[in-house]
Amino acid sequence: MDKLVIKGGKRLTGTVTASGSKNSSLPVIAATLLSSEGCCTLHRIPDLQDIRTFTQLINHLGAETSFSGNTLTVATGKIESVLAPYELVKKMRASIYVLGPLLARFGEARVSLPGGCAFGPRPIDLHLMAMEKLGAEISIETGFITAKAPGGKLKGAHIDFPISSVGATGNAMMAAVLAEGTTTLTNAAAEPEIVTLCRFLSAMGANITGTGSTELVIEGVESLAAVEFTNVFDRIEAGTLLAAAAITGGEITIEGVEADQLKSVLKKFVHAGCNVSHTEDSITLISPDKLAATDVTAKPYPSFPTDMQAQWTALMTQAEGTSRITDKVYHERFNHIPELNRLGAHIEIRKNQAVVHGTRKLSGTKVMSTDLRASACLVLAGLVAEGVTEVLRVYHLDRGYEKIETKLAALGADITREQYKEFS
Repeated sequence: MDKLVIKGGKRLTGTVTASGSKNSSLPVIAATLLSSEGCCTLHRIPDLQDIRTFTQLINHLGAETSFSGNTLTVATGKIESVLAPYELVKKMRASIYVLGPLLARFGEARVSLPGGCAFGPRPIDLHLMAMEKLGAEISIETGFITAKAPGGKLKGAHIDFPISSVGATGNAMMAAVLAEGTTTLTNAAAEPEIVTLCRFLSAMGANITGTGSTELVIEGVESLAAVEFTNVFDRIEAGTLLAAAAITGGEITIEGVEADQLKSVLKKFVHAGCNVSHTEDSITLISPDKLAATDVTAKPYPSFPTDMQAQWTALMTQAEGTSRITDKVYHERFNHIPELNRLGAHIEIRKNQAVVHGTRKLSGTKVMSTDLRASACLVLAGLVAEGVTEVLRVYHLDRGYEKIETKLAALGADITREQYKEFS
């Protein structure tokens, strides 16, 4: 296994380019399954473990892929299977994204129940509800979801999501684009990742209106074509890098980004005392002498994202005063708190809220990653902690951040990747 070894106290400065979005890449790659001929060429795909795992999954189904220099080509004309096995699906929850495309194109799918980060339940009920609304017959047996469309074809329907769900919205869209008739999605997720998926499906020939809103109307079409497409930037990586600069009292410019997609996050950095400016494709953050305690509440887009909650918690350990971080998306997403406290932070958990008492001097020690964003949070804490911090189990981090230690080192961080063995 790998660990990151961080010698804290270095001020981060410089310019860095944002990677492509993992959370956009995965549904877009899944959507290539909807094309029965030709080859999709996808640019700005980050080289991450999740991307490699998902590529293995569609290869298992019969897709032919090639990945080089952040460009992924996918040919799906020879799909031979509708079975997504446990051995691959267990590695990541996003594997559920193959359910909608397989069901739409082939009229059936058999997908293992998914795995992924362990920070509380994230049920797939909404995915299954959407498929059933479109006419699928669903059963769950021996750890597999079996879905069949009577007559081999899904039917357009009205799907009203009781809560906003990015995953379920994406899966429903991919299922509906080849369904007979009209599908309306209400209370749909409006995250940039869904907008990107809408753009990709539309480029393939789908008929979708309402892109960017919480109501999407999809007119089913007979077939979709393979296309060339460029992915959007990773807004969570960008937010994490901004937090890395802010927590170290640094100054950073991130290129290849769109500030509009980070409005809620940038607003909070300003409230915390940072000077934030942007151009059409860059964001610059200059840290203040002292950070101000700033509350955040994680909610669906365009509010503050749950995927930035852990990083903001780390940042607030260095702010003057008491801040409250509330997560209304995943109430149990606070596994990073005990590890931050081991570094010297003073944080209390109250139901779905973390109360952070700053300013606390952090001291380096060994800490354990429990999920993707918790890993990033611990790296941020290590950047400012006195002494040496070892972040273990960084395979979580590798699922969602492309060469994060390389980017941080280029900005001045003293961070290296080393191998270690866990005690059994």
